[in-house]
Amino acid sequence: MPIRPPERVDAAQAAGLIRSGWTVASAGFVGVGHAEAVTAALEARFLATSEPRDLTLVYSAGQGDRGARGVNHFGQAGLTRRIIGGHWRSAPRLSRLALDNEAEAYNLPQGVITHLYRAIAGHKPGVITPIGLHTFVDPRHGGGRLNERTREELVELIEIGGAEMLRYKPFRIDCALVRGTSADAAGNVTAEHEPFHHELLAIAQAARNSGGIVIAQVKRITAGRARAADVRIPGILVDYLVEVGDDPEVHSMTFGERFNPAYLGEGPVPPRPIVTGALDARRIIQRRALLELVARAPRVVSLGVGMPAGVGAVAHEEGVDDFVLTVEAGPIGGVPADGLSFGASAFPEALVDQPAQFDFYDGGGVDMAFLGLAEFDPAGNVNVSLFGEGASRMVAGVGGFINITQSTRSLVFMGTLTAGGLTVGTGDGRLRILTEGRARKLVGQVEHLSFSGPYASRLGTEVLYVTERAVFRLHDGRLRLIEIAPGIDLQRDVIDQCAGPIEVAADLHEMDRRLFIDAPMLTH
Repeated sequence: MPIRPPERVDAAQAAGLIRSGWTVASAGFVGVGHAEAVTAALEARFLATSEPRDLTLVYSAGQGDRGARGVNHFGQAGLTRRIIGGHWRSAPRLSRLALDNEAEAYNLPQGVITHLYRAIAGHKPGVITPIGLHTFVDPRHGGGRLNERTREELVELIEIGGAEMLRYKPFRIDCALVRGTSADAAGNVTAEHEPFHHELLAIAQAARNSGGIVIAQVKRITAGRARAADVRIPGILVDYLVEVGDDPEVHSMTFGERFNPAYLGEGPVPPRPIVTGALDARRIIQRRALLELVARAPRVVSLGVGMPAGVGAVAHEEGVDDFVLTVEAGPIGGVPADGLSFGASAFPEALVDQPAQFDFYDGGGVDMAFLGLAEFDPAGNVNVSLFGEGASRMVAGVGGFINITQSTRSLVFMGTLTAGGLTVGTGDGRLRILTEGRARKLVGQVEHLSFSGPYASRLGTEVLYVTERAVFRLHDGRLRLIEIAPGIDLQRDVIDQCAGPIEVAADLHEMDRRLFIDAPMLTH
């Protein structure tokens, strides 16, 4: 007997399929691959009827625009009872639910969640890995729980062969929300206009083998049969298809761009850009990070979201291209995008799925990684996951940060030394602090342990902390100041701006003066 093809429904009908108490897994990465029409309809249904209620939302990568789109649609008290998320910063409505204690909230490493989908699909005992040890995900430091309401232990500390490991426990998935570009009449989903295909197969298999349903949003349903090699989700896994057409409000390529053929590796390669514009703190940091990349000559590099993502563009501008950039979403090669298109890369060499990318990352495949920091301390610990005060307090989440920092040989953390109003000036190869930031980022002790300096030292990881005015190195589980910018006063501009004691290297160097001249560095 032939398999019944998926039922065609509109977004409102798809939202009506979701029942109270269900666990819903949402695919996507920022705005790529998120079933926006369905999640918007789900929120509208709840606001009109107060149904469904008490959902558990699971997602690996951040999905949202830091406003109302993406998984922000789940950010209604009563609609969502529990959140298990990897990256939270793009979804401030979920952050507010967690901070207000209106929903149970867990932050687990992004790569672990992508691997959990595969474990759930295979009815395995969860994900067993060292990823997360000695961070806030470790049960000894909170088990990834973000508020008082959250009680259940989803992470277990175990020992295998005399080595500590974490076991991330599996759970049932009642509904998977996925997105592709096209589907044929049998429900085979392709992704020809998606800049990557993240965890589509794993999340659909997990829902199917949990006895749940798979709802796929696509631009179009085509006659005939899809080319087998192009299918990302086989039709045997898809229960419902939502056809939305080429509507940019609910199905643009990213939340930042309606369509960009460069993310598919198509179209003419643009000429190398000319470096222009005044140097601000952000750009100075990116340029200093690039010098580290040039000095170490790594083969495979990973860039984090925000300031680190710009290192690729700076490298491109400076003519540095003897390395391969990767992004955890799946692109290998090319120039990573930033902002609301983060996760995509212009003219990538290959696209792999997100679980496979994290297999590569977790196994030490990345030679060097550039990542952000919200705060750090004299022990070299870093917090990127939970910070801020009052109205500015947020759950940012770790995303792939823990996977990358615990598996990569050489790390460069990037951030300003102070925040909140910092402005700088440059000229004649010197740096001037025009307005000091109101908040110190080098604190006495980080609030949330996203990265352990002492543990990294034991692993033998090389770690550098780059700011606009000072560079620190991790040495035996402690920070050591090794460079300061020309024009900067050591006591006033560095030591007095650190809330914890730091060691100053006996051979303290000046940062390269080329960093502070508004011209190409490597040809100047």
